[in-house]
Amino acid sequence: MLRLTELRKSFGSLVAVDGISLDVAPGEVFGLLGPNGAGKSTTIAMAIGLLAPDTGRVELEGRGSPSEPSVRAAIGVAPQALALYDELSGEENLFFFGRMQGLSGAALRSRVAAVLDEVGLADRRRDRVAGYSGGMKRRLNLAAAIVHDPPLVLLDEPTAGVDPQSRNNILDMVKRMSAAGKTIVYTTHYMEEAQKICDRVAIIDKGRILALGTVDELLHAHGGDSVVTLRRGEYEETVRTRDPVASLQQALAAGDVISVRIDRPDLEGVFLGLTGRRLRD
Repeated sequence: MLRLTELRKSFGSLVAVDGISLDVAPGEVFGLLGPNGAGKSTTIAMAIGLLAPDTGRVELEGRGSPSEPSVRAAIGVAPQALALYDELSGEENLFFFGRMQGLSGAALRSRVAAVLDEVGLADRRRDRVAGYSGGMKRRLNLAAAIVHDPPLVLLDEPTAGVDPQSRNNILDMVKRMSAAGKTIVYTTHYMEEAQKICDRVAIIDKGRILALGTVDELLHAHGGDSVVTLRRGEYEETVRTRDPVASLQQALAAGDVISVRIDRPDLEGVFLGLTGRRLRD
């Protein structure tokens, strides 16, 4: 659905993106993870036609380059910086963005009503956005991205700073969109979100892809060992292993095990192992 080929982008002496290539399959939820300054936002800006790459290509399957307005119409974007008008109501915002995408009349009214219901804002549709909570604004930001029903949706930190209920609503919505066949590129700093909803993940830093694959593939390749902690009487025994089930079965067969805890590798450990623990600005 989306193909990036050897993308490079520099700003003066700063190389923001350095040869990124990847394919996002139709219907896939693709996670793009990286620390601050890794090149995620620049990559997204090129993927949606906002920035032209210095070299390389961006293509939407069967459509061409997003530098063309007709191709951009197939993309929905929910930026990290909220793209909403506080002086307008939630409904008025969606009517505006829908018209910008060429919708009108009954089709526009139907889509606005549908996405307001989808993000749980139908009962607040006539309230000014200035009075919305942070979570409500995030949900409306997502609604604005999909009001024209695009096949490709890019979500940049869509749950940043929201309450647990809004986060749950947004994640459920991503799952429903994927189940309906939409292709989603999802950037986040919340590793548990990526582990929960993404079919594949690319970890990038310094403008390059460090690892790409399913979560299980990344855990197997970069996650290291699981840690099995056994308590026998007053003593604890720790075993590091790639096969915690087999290690546990062997320990239980020996008897005298009172309690067991298994700590498995997770995506956060993989991320920190690849990108380092140094603070980023």
